[in-house]
Amino acid sequence: MPSSNKFQPASPIMSQTVAFVGVGKMGANMARRLKDCGYNVTAVLDVNTQAAADLAAELGCVACTRLADVTAAADVIFTVVTNDAAMRGIFFGTGDSLLTNASGKVFVNCATLSPAIHREVYAAAAAVGAQSLEACMASSISHAREGKLYLMLAGDEATYQRVQTMIEQMSMNLRFIGGPGSAAEVKALVNMVMNINTAGLAEGLGLAAALGHDLNMIREVFSQTGANSRVLETDSADMVAREHDCWFSAEHAAKDSGIAAAVAKTVGLHLPLNDATKAQYEKMVSLGLGELDKSGIAELTFKGRHA
Repeated sequence: MPSSNKFQPASPIMSQTVAFVGVGKMGANMARRLKDCGYNVTAVLDVNTQAAADLAAELGCVACTRLADVTAAADVIFTVVTNDAAMRGIFFGTGDSLLTNASGKVFVNCATLSPAIHREVYAAAAAVGAQSLEACMASSISHAREGKLYLMLAGDEATYQRVQTMIEQMSMNLRFIGGPGSAAEVKALVNMVMNINTAGLAEGLGLAAALGHDLNMIREVFSQTGANSRVLETDSADMVAREHDCWFSAEHAAKDSGIAAAVAKTVGLHLPLNDATKAQYEKMVSLGLGELDKSGIAELTFKGRHA
């Protein structure tokens, strides 16, 4: 599918230097991708200092231990952190912050976080003469490495144009949503529906198994009927085989369903399916299964497993 974005940069800006805060599986592969595309990745930082040091050695850059040093090292700083608290820590921490001497810098914030924290960072960056852009990802680890992310962007159009060429090197599809917080809202919707679909699929397969049906047949029937979904393609075989190597963790699913619930509350909506799905993923976390892939929710629905 072609990009649906309407903006065009005046020319490629390959001279921009790049740094990353948060180099877990997604952040590290994004950094590798930009390095492959010819960008100068100058610095990385992560709470896992060994992971940062290993990636820095691989990319030939500096592993920083201070956030202010990351900002000083690059024109564009990508952040890929776990939750709102981590985001506040890197932008609003006392004694060290990405916003130190940040005038003229662009922050591209890629994690699934609440719309509210994205708006807070946007305002704080603007106050010191920097720019903040959401680049919410709806893709997997392999997509990050291959430059095939689906990205939802939000913030100022002029800021987006500054980094558009770089962003396009990382994505197969992208969409500019609107003002600050709007991409985070759409990403919350995406993950809410995905999580509900995953939970529903696990219950359908679990019931089919309890009734004694051949699950390969059930999966084929689902694929040809109204039970079809993207998660049927990505998760159903893993649910049957109990192979839950993590691409998107149950812990993250619980967090993201929680973001959707909080957003719904701000507009006075009750989302019972989302609430039930959130409770299931929170149960996985409480049982010590939070590090499994989201497909591991089947462990709660198949007879004789963890239920």
